Amino acid sequence: MATMQDVADRAGVTKQTVSNVISGRVPVRPATAAKVRAAIAELGYTPNLVARSLATGATRTVGLFVPSVVGAFYATVVEEVEDVLEEHGYHLLLSTTRLDGERARRHLASLTSRSVDALLIAGDNDLIDHLPLLAEARFPVALCAWESEVPDSFPVVTIDYEQAGYLAGRHLRELGHERVAVLASPAHGTRIRGFRRAFAADGLAVPDSAVHYAPEPSQPGGHVAATAALTADPAVTGLFATHDVLALGALEAARSLGRSVPHDLSIVGHDDVPESRLTWPALTSVAIPSREMARQAIELLLRAVAKSAAPTNSLQLLRPELVARGSTGPVGDPPGRPGA
Repeated sequence: MATMQDVADRAGVTKQTVSNVISGRVPVRPATAAKVRAAIAELGYTPNLVARSLATGATRTVGLFVPSVVGAFYATVVEEVEDVLEEHGYHLLLSTTRLDGERARRHLASLTSRSVDALLIAGDNDLIDHLPLLAEARFPVALCAWESEVPDSFPVVTIDYEQAGYLAGRHLRELGHERVAVLASPAHGTRIRGFRRAFAADGLAVPDSAVHYAPEPSQPGGHVAATAALTADPAVTGLFATHDVLALGALEAARSLGRSVPHDLSIVGHDDVPESRLTWPALTSVAIPSREMARQAIELLLRAVAKSAAPTNSLQLLRPELVARGSTGPVGDPPGRPGA
């Protein structure tokens, strides 16, 4: 098995130079670094990560917390974080909270020792009350996809969720919709606030009775919420679902209740997951830059690790964009319109 000294001999450099190239913590001239990497490839050298961790106190591992990897949104976040870490020679330690507050607390508590070089928390479900556990963490921490009250103790890279809700509401208002309902998860108050703001601008209210919370963030959950909304108020002509997966359930519920989409019911989702483009009709949705958010957040952490300093507490809001498709149309839009 090749050793670091073997690599140094092959590349014609010192053992310390090889170490600097592998760790990335000390700048090495590009030509020299290229020779070292070529020697590593030729010899099939694999660094002893355990020994390096003991010697430097660094693990080359970054932790990531997400609620789940079942849905497309958080799966995309995980993929992007892993891609960025691989680009920089880091490994991913993934934990899922599964919307279980106690599970989240246990995982956070286990990370207060230096088992990772940094930690990224994606999503605020069941975590905000447990952030004090990280007050004494000896590694940098950042938050992303954060929707509830933003803590001032950590840097945050997230989406302008209120603007996302506003875009959904504005779209329905521009199509003439006045009687609407919201299908939501309990944590999505910011999106609902933005949606209401769009209607309030025209002197219209979206009452609490028009907000229907899904029993779970799933397609069946969306079906239940949409059925409740359309049964409680059959005059509703527009639905905003704060998850695309809820909107997919709403499409099924509309068909079950004999409602034609978009001719007498328009549906807007949120996230713009790939599945939203494959429904019939294709789902209008608020697209959010999930990959860009994940990349910015993890690169912020890696810069902090490189500087051996906590990142500056800051808030970065990325802008959403509404993507109009076939699931929305003007109020009273007759069936058979061209392009419907």
